[in-house]
Amino acid sequence: MITRRRMLTAAAGGAAALAASRRAAAQAQHKVPVNADTRIASQLRTGTMQITRGGSQPSRKGPTDYFTGSVRIDSPFRGNDPARVGGAIVTFEPGARTAWHTHPLGQTLIVTSGLGWVRSWGGQIEDVRPGDIVWIPPGEKHWHGATPTTAMTHLAIAEALDGKAVDWMEHVGDEQYRR
Repeated sequence: MITRRRMLTAAAGGAAALAASRRAAAQAQHKVPVNADTRIASQLRTGTMQITRGGSQPSRKGPTDYFTGSVRIDSPFRGNDPARVGGAIVTFEPGARTAWHTHPLGQTLIVTSGLGWVRSWGGQIEDVRPGDIVWIPPGEKHWHGATPTTAMTHLAIAEALDGKAVDWMEHVGDEQYRR
């Protein structure tokens, strides 16, 4: 807790005393070692919060085993135990798409740019646009990606069950990727 006495001490002793006072208060409150000045790779830890800075992780290509066309995966994240949530920002160039797949606990897609398509097994292709939120129930076979002429980016979020968040299947054929 920062008291008037600590503030006066900090004013007399400079910003270093105030920073030390804040660290001590945080340590007492959280009962864990806290050092707000420590940076580990691209992550800043303050108390129990963790911030991963945008642009600090390299982009990677979507593996051809699971994607058709040019796909970029950025900012992958995964919660630490006991959390099960994970995801990434995925950009599909025109014509790019996932393979058919399912998620044991479902998946949420939040479209952030472009125009995309989603389709469940046996269903019709549906347009998705920025601001659209798509919920795919557990075990539902589906695919998602860009339209043939427009790129699409979405945030994909899924929970893992027994360490597994997705079951990949066969690629989406050109005939399945037509309206």
